[in-house]
Amino acid sequence: MSIDANGDASLNGVSLRSLPKVSLHDHLDGAVRPATIIELADAIGLDVPENDPRALGTWFAKQSDSGSLVEYLKTFDLTTAVMQTREGLTRVAREFVQDLAADGVIYGEVRWAPEQHQAAGLTLEQAVEAVQQGIEEGEDAADRSGRSIRVGQLITAMRHTDRAREIAELAVDFRGRGAVGFDIAGPEDGFPPSNHRAAFDFLAENFFPVTVHAGEAAGLTSIRSALLDGRALRLGHGVRIAEDLEVVTQEGDEVQVRFGELARWVRDREIPLELSPSSNLQTGAVAAWGNVLADHPFDLLYQLGFAVTVNVDNRTMSATSLTRELALLVETFDYDLDDLETFQFNAAAAAFLPVEEREELVEMIAEGFDA
Repeated sequence: MSIDANGDASLNGVSLRSLPKVSLHDHLDGAVRPATIIELADAIGLDVPENDPRALGTWFAKQSDSGSLVEYLKTFDLTTAVMQTREGLTRVAREFVQDLAADGVIYGEVRWAPEQHQAAGLTLEQAVEAVQQGIEEGEDAADRSGRSIRVGQLITAMRHTDRAREIAELAVDFRGRGAVGFDIAGPEDGFPPSNHRAAFDFLAENFFPVTVHAGEAAGLTSIRSALLDGRALRLGHGVRIAEDLEVVTQEGDEVQVRFGELARWVRDREIPLELSPSSNLQTGAVAAWGNVLADHPFDLLYQLGFAVTVNVDNRTMSATSLTRELALLVETFDYDLDDLETFQFNAAAAAFLPVEEREELVEMIAEGFDA
């Protein structure tokens, strides 16, 4: 299946972009339009590597394709630098939502770390309010264009700092005012969720949903800590849960697998995996299995019954979209529309929404795929 210049593709005559989608793992500072970066950087006198949007987009993709999460994260120094003012945050959030809507997303969750946006004097509360304003403006613009979308904030703490409890309190304060969940992000290896147990205890006491980056740059120990210390309802990436699977025999398409206790728990409890195929290759998260998409354990996890979801992680760094990620999976694993629908059902069921609203999402997805 071919992907056109706009990242769209057709499967059985159906445009993948037109299909209703749910996006769960999408970073605000990883989805800034290159043209916006250039304009905002010019306004504050910040030098950028390239002054042409297309060239800057290429620079991001090249810099991010290092095979190292640490190197990958360095590209965020540029995007966060232009997101230090109320106006900058609002614009980026508004465009974030508009781009999701244009890609056929009907529900999305945007994760970002307010503590990284205080260099120009914004308080944590002002930063969250600025992003929420942009989200609502983006939702309104999408509605006017005939595309309905809803986006919730995942308030994120940086795992290598000591502000997690403060950020957890911020997230709970904004419950009902845009915040739908909490996350920790940043360098995973060496900074386990257990370092922030007090924050996670507070969130659990307040029944506030949690997803945790785990199983990307670190393996099973990190995943275990996300579940036990973080009480995570979802695993951000979580791809390295496949390290707890032992392929016993393989004959053609028939594979026999022995489960470790952790993998069986994640599978049997239907704990959603926020898999991001392109990003997982760029950061080396799947290096144990290979360096091309066909080596990614996505299909193994799917066939074994894990609650897999498809995500972009960082659209700018990976030069991707949710439509493109689905198209790449179709090309690689020969998935059909039923498979793509299953991925969206999984994501809808995993959304940090009341059950009635998740059921509405499922109905919208079913209607869209049937049409």
